[in-house]
Amino acid sequence: MLYVGVDLGTSAVKLLLMDGEGKIRKIVSREYPIFYPNPGWSQQNPEDWFTQTMEGIKELTADVDKSEVKGISFGGQMHGLVILDKDDNVIRPAILWNDGRTYEECDYLNNVIGKEKLSEYTANISFTGFTAPKILWVKNKEPENFARISKIMLPKDYIAYKLTGVHCTDVSDASGMLLLDVKNRRWSGEMCDICGISVEMLPKLFESYECVGTVKEDIAQQLGISPSVKVAAGAGDNAAAAVGTGTVGEGMCNISLGTSGTIFISSKKFGVDKFNALHAFAHADGHYHLMGCMLSAASCNKWWMEDIIGTENYAGEQKEIQKLGENHVYFLPYLMGERSPHNNPNARGTFIGMTMDTTRADMTQAVLEGVAFALRDSLEVAKSLGIHLERTKICGGGAKSPLWKRMIANILNLKVDVIESEEGPALGGAMLAAVACGEYESVEAAAEKIVRIVDTVEPEPELVAKYEERYRKFKEIYPACRPMFDILRN
Repeated sequence: MLYVGVDLGTSAVKLLLMDGEGKIRKIVSREYPIFYPNPGWSQQNPEDWFTQTMEGIKELTADVDKSEVKGISFGGQMHGLVILDKDDNVIRPAILWNDGRTYEECDYLNNVIGKEKLSEYTANISFTGFTAPKILWVKNKEPENFARISKIMLPKDYIAYKLTGVHCTDVSDASGMLLLDVKNRRWSGEMCDICGISVEMLPKLFESYECVGTVKEDIAQQLGISPSVKVAAGAGDNAAAAVGTGTVGEGMCNISLGTSGTIFISSKKFGVDKFNALHAFAHADGHYHLMGCMLSAASCNKWWMEDIIGTENYAGEQKEIQKLGENHVYFLPYLMGERSPHNNPNARGTFIGMTMDTTRADMTQAVLEGVAFALRDSLEVAKSLGIHLERTKICGGGAKSPLWKRMIANILNLKVDVIESEEGPALGGAMLAAVACGEYESVEAAAEKIVRIVDTVEPEPELVAKYEERYRKFKEIYPACRPMFDILRN
């Protein structure tokens, strides 16, 4: 049996074909554009996602017996607002997770409705990337579009709808909308009232590993697969990546170094950080997780390498970095504002500490270290909740860098387990499809069988001590710069 995992990312859709034993047969990727119509805005056309997903599935399955394809599922970029009219046509471009236009709506939600009420209703407070403030933005700024809304969806759920005709979502992705009662895994009527929408506008809720339907006849014909192929609800990209790295069950951790960066801690029990610096979400395994999310992670390195110093030789630039723990340059990685733990859309990327002897390698090192230090900020919040971690898995494009993994191991003082496949959300999606089709009895059973650790990067005590001193200095930079960020925005 074969299973398709669809990772609907920000810059491209990655599709993975996995057999029932967990072996990856093929991976393809297809890009689509992202649009920045105003500073801090970020949006895409949902039709582009579907077109490239369809072409990707055709390419993925071109050389296999298509009758063996039994299931499809997803990991998807979270929080994006997709709105459909009564005929299920897309009303406007999707507003993405890293879009910062909703600071006024977030201020209203957090300070007028109140963080305590939001946390009571949803276990979270409002961040600019979340879906509920985007709905309010459309209501306030585009009332003619708001009046046409019949259905509200998340990015991957639009693909599921196009494949099956079912308006659906899963509890892990829905957790990031600020519309879900996370503890009870149901829509919050109070939040719908606050946003001026009805529960009927929201899709039906499923667990990530549940079948939402089968592929429509016309879609099956286009793809050359059976209309009996099951489509599972899938998960938000971070929850799907956690499945793909085996971060399920109690007390497991995964760090993702993708466009955004996350530290993801799984738990069988529901829990909330009282300061709401970490997100409290439902997990794709049927339980819960806490997550710290930074908006710019590997994208910081991409920006520095390609846009600023003009090279794609990532490995070559990193070879010049020799002395870890001794760099005098610091970098705040807030190129798109920041979410965890600062919740400040006005924060900006900042270099500090340069002198006449600062080198290109020092600046490159500062970018990599700045991302790791920012992940450490979220880890410190988890520690304050009594969570004790000794190790973490790692995935995402940045995880391909041995140097960056070594930095993370020593800055966070965690053993970093490298898994055989770093395909994260795409593999997690395929695993969820396999569970939906009965190949495995549970998500945990699939993870135990499929995910294999092939290496561990150990913290080095002397380097841990050096980075501990540097982290204490890093922590002081954001509070010192914060007033200036507000001035710059105004």
